[in-house]
Amino acid sequence: MRAQFLSSRFRSRLALAAFLLVAWAVPALGQGTESLLDSQRRQIANVERMVDTLDKQVDDQSTDDAKLVEVRVELERLARAIFDASLAFRPRLSEINTRLEQLGAARGEGEPAEPDEVSRERTRLLDEKASFNVLIGEAERLSVRISGVIDEIAQLRRDLFTRTLSRRYDISAALNTNVAGEFAAEMTRIYRVVSSWVSFTVQYRLKPLLLATFLALVAALCLLVGGRRLFGDFMKPDPTQEAPTYLGRLSVALFSTLIPSASFAMLLASAYYFLDYFRLLRTDIAPLLFALFSVVVLVFFVYRLAYSILAPRMANWRLLPVHSQAARRLVALAGLTAALTGFDYFMNSVYELFGSPLSLTVATSLLGTMGVGLLILLIGNVKPFSDEEGQAKPWPTKFRYLLFAIGFAIIVSAILGYIGFARFLSQQVVVTGAILATMYIGVLTAGAVASEGAFAKSWLARRLERYSPFDETTLDQLGLVTGMVINVMVVLIGLPLILLQWGFRWADLTAWGYRIAGQIQIGSLSFSIIGILTGILVFVLGYFFTRWFQAWLDGSVMSRSRMDSGVRNSIRTGVGYVGLVIAALIGVSAAGINLSNLALVAGALSLGIGFGLQNIVSNFVSGLILLAERPFKAGDWIVAGGVSGTVRKISVRATEIETFQRQTVILPNSELINAAVGNWTHKNKLGRMELPVGVAYGSDVRRVHQILMEIATGHPLVLKNPEPFVLFAGFGESSLDFEIRVYLSDILTQLSVQNDIRFAIVDAFAAEGIEIPFPQRDLHVRTVVNQPVQVPQEATSSESEAADDPAAATKRRRRRKLDPE
Repeated sequence: MRAQFLSSRFRSRLALAAFLLVAWAVPALGQGTESLLDSQRRQIANVERMVDTLDKQVDDQSTDDAKLVEVRVELERLARAIFDASLAFRPRLSEINTRLEQLGAARGEGEPAEPDEVSRERTRLLDEKASFNVLIGEAERLSVRISGVIDEIAQLRRDLFTRTLSRRYDISAALNTNVAGEFAAEMTRIYRVVSSWVSFTVQYRLKPLLLATFLALVAALCLLVGGRRLFGDFMKPDPTQEAPTYLGRLSVALFSTLIPSASFAMLLASAYYFLDYFRLLRTDIAPLLFALFSVVVLVFFVYRLAYSILAPRMANWRLLPVHSQAARRLVALAGLTAALTGFDYFMNSVYELFGSPLSLTVATSLLGTMGVGLLILLIGNVKPFSDEEGQAKPWPTKFRYLLFAIGFAIIVSAILGYIGFARFLSQQVVVTGAILATMYIGVLTAGAVASEGAFAKSWLARRLERYSPFDETTLDQLGLVTGMVINVMVVLIGLPLILLQWGFRWADLTAWGYRIAGQIQIGSLSFSIIGILTGILVFVLGYFFTRWFQAWLDGSVMSRSRMDSGVRNSIRTGVGYVGLVIAALIGVSAAGINLSNLALVAGALSLGIGFGLQNIVSNFVSGLILLAERPFKAGDWIVAGGVSGTVRKISVRATEIETFQRQTVILPNSELINAAVGNWTHKNKLGRMELPVGVAYGSDVRRVHQILMEIATGHPLVLKNPEPFVLFAGFGESSLDFEIRVYLSDILTQLSVQNDIRFAIVDAFAAEGIEIPFPQRDLHVRTVVNQPVQVPQEATSSESEAADDPAAATKRRRRRKLDPE
């Protein structure tokens, strides 16, 4: 390959020598012009073939920087030779043009005919001029092509410089005296280009320029004003608040960084867009403005982020517990680091645009990376914290050593010639570090929002409560959802930005996205991530629509009718389950899952139902039966086994019953279907109440009956039809038993009615002198005469003494226990 390349170089130099010799001899030749033109055409064709060979070598050697340098040198020589050759044709063209002017224009109709020699001379000169113009055009086309290949090589070399981090470069060429002159020349060139564009635009395109500026300002102000209206509470810390919450500090740091940075970026992006839309950007100005705007946005974002986190003027709003002097110093160092990194990037873009020598890129990157490394060392040397005695305290040991390691790595890599690695590392420290810091603040904000009770105290919760009242549980769940959304947004925005900084392209990310969104085949079942997410979104929308329809149906339609509350609850519950089933089916269909492919899953589910899920299915079916037949409804008073209470909710698996002791009992639906259930309020709330009463033996039972009837009929809640009834129930052990039986329109009021009747009975019996007995028994002792019982004399005397004087007998017994002798 090397020999072939040298031979091609030798041939190219011979062809160039011949080409230049012919071009130099053209003006001196008066005869044989056609042969010279043919020779020039052949030589240009040979040069074009050489360019084709070099272009192919560029493709073959695109990963070899040294070979690319050699190819670029040959192409630059060819470009200079063709340029010199095109200049060599100009004297002859000038002579031809002068001779044509002397001959004048051809005679027209009606004018005297000119000599034939003049006509032939004019025709020959015109043909020769046309041939020269064709050759010059071919030379210019070839020169443009060579320039394009040279630019392609420069781009390849810069890409290799960026990507090949472990490659070592000779920095001695970047430190010589010529670099300063080349840098000054490039700055002069930039100044001329920019000044000429500005002067031309202001002088000839002032109105479009002002209109583009105005539209850019409007776009930025719209974003800024909208952000302040939505997040105005967190755009600026409140100086009057002495002890802000952790969530408040995080929110202020996040939004006071994102909203101003987004507004400033919108201003510059809109300005660039409108300038391009009104065709105010030239091809040599557009890349410069784009690079400049990118650098300015980066520096502003980093400075704003550092200022928001450290808050040098408000110690109570800082996220890090550093003292004020260290906070100001850290903000300044962070801004300088970002500015130096941005300058390196901008100058590299300038060098790429103008095709500057590689030595300039190496020199600028060398100085820039070393400056960044020194700034990182200064950041690590800061003592931001204070101990208990008020003395300055450095960073934690691991973090300080990490900063020192990064700073020394950048400086040493640059000095040893590993410019690519040093530049990459310095850029990642600034750009990727800023992105990671913002992502970390977002993650902390999500965690703080999702913590228990935090969302209820936020501004968003206060605004939501203006439109609809939310209980504490709902607000807590909204906080969890908000935290999850923030985390997802942090990952979806931050991760692609980091990958782009690490050398990936948008095409790579797009390809990954399409690959993830593509079909995933598992056996005969195929699905996609995007399809599943779409199905979940459709199901969530269907769920909320079902809940809204339930509320509308219950609150706007059924509430206007005289429908029973239990029926309304059953219809509402049934509509909810139907809506969820429909939403699930639509969601599965939107996910692209063919239900016919779920036969295996359905078979496994049926097998599971046959073994372990039969109770669940039984309760589910029982719940559907309860909702359809409605043996009881929400609000009914039922008695099921040992449970008595009010039905609160009927679900497909269980029924919620609240006892009169305010205990909630979850009763499976299958027990309510398979066992007897008493419902006091099934058809209506009419019910009979029994109240037993007992009087002493010897009482006037007829008077008692009369009194009880008067009390029962006199109560306002007792129905007259069916009329009350007093039953003489029987003869008890201690009393004569009566029972008052009355009907109430609302059986749930029986407790208050029982109290009233009992109070009235006590008062009436006391007035009539009727006694309400308490349980009592008569004890009869039988004595057996035929079997005399021998009692010891001592015991008998003791018993007699105890009968005469119980206190003395008790004292004697105690003395016996103390002194048994």
